[in-house]
Amino acid sequence: MESLLVITHSDETGAALSKASLEAVTAGQQLAAGLDASLTIGIVARDMASASNAPAIEGARFIAVCGEAFAQCRYATDAAACEALCRAAKATIVLAPHSSRLARVMAGVAHRVNGVIDTHIAAVSLSSGGTASVEATRWFYRQRIEAEITREKRPWFLLLDAGTHAPFAAAVMGGAKIETIDADLPALRTLVTGLRTPQQDAETIRPDAKLLFVAGAGWTKKQPDGQIHAAEASELILRFLDASGASLGSSKSLVDQGGEGGSVLPFLTHLNQVGQTGSTPRHAKGLATCCHGEEPHVVGWRFIAERRAISLDPNCGWTRGKADVVYIADAFRVMERVNALLESKK
Repeated sequence: MESLLVITHSDETGAALSKASLEAVTAGQQLAAGLDASLTIGIVARDMASASNAPAIEGARFIAVCGEAFAQCRYATDAAACEALCRAAKATIVLAPHSSRLARVMAGVAHRVNGVIDTHIAAVSLSSGGTASVEATRWFYRQRIEAEITREKRPWFLLLDAGTHAPFAAAVMGGAKIETIDADLPALRTLVTGLRTPQQDAETIRPDAKLLFVAGAGWTKKQPDGQIHAAEASELILRFLDASGASLGSSKSLVDQGGEGGSVLPFLTHLNQVGQTGSTPRHAKGLATCCHGEEPHVVGWRFIAERRAISLDPNCGWTRGKADVVYIADAFRVMERVNALLESKK
């Protein structure tokens, strides 16, 4: 009989579980119900006060590794905590969010308990055959090939991509009876003295934003007056990001222009790049501006629920069924008007 463990961790505030952790809880609860298996929720947090905000789930066991050593991300402490949770739960299947905190340690944890691991899982389900075997779904080759994976070896670790499941929502958060588990910490060679983060208005990559705004190379090309208006483009885009809270994406051609001596948007890096050679974010809505919209870029939009674009070319790739709505207009004028409307509502 399978035994499921969902490993979670607190968010940046330390007061509640992260959104990605709650998504993993949803996946774990659904899979446990389908397998009629035991479910354990494992929590890594600073203290019991943080862990006690976990949602109570009927029939689930809650275990936690708490302490000041687990307040910040660190390989040695996080790996020790996850190993202790796995051994205490005696899990055969371990689900965890593919967050930056856990992605760096779970392969090592799987090795310590003689398990196997698969990453970037988009869905976990039961096979349609006669036996109830677990199948994990993920994408390969830049989200062009979808594969279903099943393994006999246990324990099997599955890291779930964010945005693939709805966050678990209990009627009342908290109230779960939590057991404290001791982790055998090694000698620590690093000390977390604090965090240095950019100001909020300087951040352009926002994974939890409802809207993805993608800028294309057209922003830095010659406009109808024959001139390049990169400074105006930068000002319009930053104003929109500030007013809307959107996350910023970019086409490869735009971020590459800096190395080619062309006009650039100074706040863009290759981390903003979406598409065949970039990321494939998951947002409820997306707006592409000054992008050609052909296949490499469309790959980055595969998981965007509602897709819109602004283009002056009525025959561009976006008008060929790749966007839900296309505005045939000048992106400079459209975004200037949109910014004015957003700012008037503040």
